[in-house]
Amino acid sequence: MSNDLLVKDVDKELDQLVLRYQQAGGLVIELLNAIGMQADGLVDRLPRPVRDGLEGATEQALSQAMRAANGSRRMVGTHPTWMQTAMATALGAVGGSGGVASALAELPVTTTVLLRAIQDVAEEQDFDPSAENVKFDCIQVFAAAGPMAEDDAADLAFLSTRMALSTGGIQKLAAWVAPRLAVVLGQKLAAQAVPIIGAATGAATNYAYMNYYREMAHVHFGLRRLAIDGDVAHGELVARFRDSVTPIESLKAG
Repeated sequence: MSNDLLVKDVDKELDQLVLRYQQAGGLVIELLNAIGMQADGLVDRLPRPVRDGLEGATEQALSQAMRAANGSRRMVGTHPTWMQTAMATALGAVGGSGGVASALAELPVTTTVLLRAIQDVAEEQDFDPSAENVKFDCIQVFAAAGPMAEDDAADLAFLSTRMALSTGGIQKLAAWVAPRLAVVLGQKLAAQAVPIIGAATGAATNYAYMNYYREMAHVHFGLRRLAIDGDVAHGELVARFRDSVTPIESLKAG
């Protein structure tokens, strides 16, 4: 393959990843608009004990999810995309049926299903989900601010932030991701706690979250695969990705 053709292919693939990123969060925003809610202030609707314990519960859910997701991969292998989505949707309905209490109980299970979907995307891109660095990347995908975040440009931090892998590296990463993810999951819990329609909202929210984090995984691992296949430094691709996304987000904000 000529160098000019290789450059064109890299540019085309990068454009497709930018498009995936831009489209990823729309479903949840549409959902909130449909039920007359805004992302701002959702966490404040939760009872104070829930808010105070949310970060710790999120970090614990991440740790449990990593163990459970890795174990389930060894036992049952890869799930089809439709099955993952159906599982997440059903879990959301169950979690929303009993308000905040059942939504909290659902949290680690849903986090595991989401993590499994992220791992499957990694595998699609020919990365080994059992490798330590890939486990690291799978958790890192959760650092994207989530589909209810207003400042989409802030999500770009997850594409380039790396922590040195050392003893306890995954646990350190989970602790780093937890505060950001706690806000996202707190919004989800609050949306599920809406009286009467909690089950329906929980199902729809989980459906949207599954699609969002799956798309974020495609962006994350797609950039890594493109760096390898296109023989381009990963840092350079991330910089080009930022340059493509940031002006568009600035226009949206204006």
